[in-house]
Amino acid sequence: MSSTIERTDVVIVGAGFTGLSAALELKRAGIDFLVLEARDRVGGRAEARPNGLGELIDSGGQFLCQDMPELMALAKARGKTFVETYIEGEFITHPWMSAEEAERTYQVAMAIRERMNRIEPDDASIAGLTVATWLERQKDTADAKAAFRSMIEGLWCLALDKVPLWYLIDNDRRITNEVFELQYFLRETMQSLADDLAGDLAGRLRLGEAATRIERGPRGVRVISARGVIEARSALLALPPATAAKLDFAPALPAELAKALSVWESGSVIKILVRYASPFWRERDLCGMVMWRDQAGLFACDASTDADHAALIVFVGGPLALRWHPLDETALRAEVTARLVEALGPQAADILDFSARDWTHDRWSGGAYSDLIVDVTARDAERTILAGAPPVYIAASEVSPSFPGYVEGAIVAGRIAAGKIQSAIATSASGS
Repeated sequence: MSSTIERTDVVIVGAGFTGLSAALELKRAGIDFLVLEARDRVGGRAEARPNGLGELIDSGGQFLCQDMPELMALAKARGKTFVETYIEGEFITHPWMSAEEAERTYQVAMAIRERMNRIEPDDASIAGLTVATWLERQKDTADAKAAFRSMIEGLWCLALDKVPLWYLIDNDRRITNEVFELQYFLRETMQSLADDLAGDLAGRLRLGEAATRIERGPRGVRVISARGVIEARSALLALPPATAAKLDFAPALPAELAKALSVWESGSVIKILVRYASPFWRERDLCGMVMWRDQAGLFACDASTDADHAALIVFVGGPLALRWHPLDETALRAEVTARLVEALGPQAADILDFSARDWTHDRWSGGAYSDLIVDVTARDAERTILAGAPPVYIAASEVSPSFPGYVEGAIVAGRIAAGKIQSAIATSASGS
């Protein structure tokens, strides 16, 4: 290891939207900082890659809606082009149901979700219950329960028997959009927005530099990477909780905080963009949205940028992603193509390009879209993480007061954390 020692006010570990948002707040406040990012790019779980046709596509977080005020404002301020997700026409459920039956099943599944959210998270009657156990006790039809399971495993990307009921209620209540959450995506990709933010950091961002050890001392922190040592007044770990837990801390974190970081598990998702010559489903008055009732967590939607760039995104979430994770690309393509043909007909096999990004067990984020608490007793985990162990602070979309697990939540979490650090530095300056 190099013996170089650098000094700054704040070291931010992680250049996803949480870290970038925090950095820009500190910059506005005139506080010196450095951002270390282990990957060779910014954006975290928002990522863009070229597909086999040379088109830049969102291989990570992509969608936004008008009820996400911070992200919408940011995308507008940076001159991004909003593409409205195509939703005209019939929604397919597979195995097939009539449109009326599908609508009724969907409405009952949503009613189950609303009924769940009417329970208070601290209601003693649900202590120790997982979402799966609670769902078994409901009196709804098997079809409606299956649709609810598919919806929840598709959105949260973990098996329902792992997720505490109180946690899902608390989490879901903070996701407050009233319009379709897949309302828009950005023609330039979501990662391009992260790139724009990074461009404003003027040499204070280092890519390909993973922090490995965080040392806390009486005069601040030392953040150690392969490149050397950075001494700072404070550190912000802008990382998913399960990723933050893997860092080496000296001295060890307080037991309560270490426990709070240990109770999270990353979701599993495979995101696939399937390109076609034309949006053939629209000719049959289909919107391109498909929910598979026999494969919980499998969902497709239209992601065409225009009629000449026809595409479906297929999301594989939760236990199904874990089952398909070992498949090579040929086998995965065969599985997905077979499902699309079943639901949309033989034209679904005429694929121009098939691009898959498997986020399961991702080296730097652990998975996607989010980490979830999997310990039914860990009621104070989020509160403990937000308190941190100053001068070490922790922030992530997962612990955001709004839209946890979304880019919107990451932006909010980063700004809140920067505000805390700013206050601490101001207090320390006035006390010295």
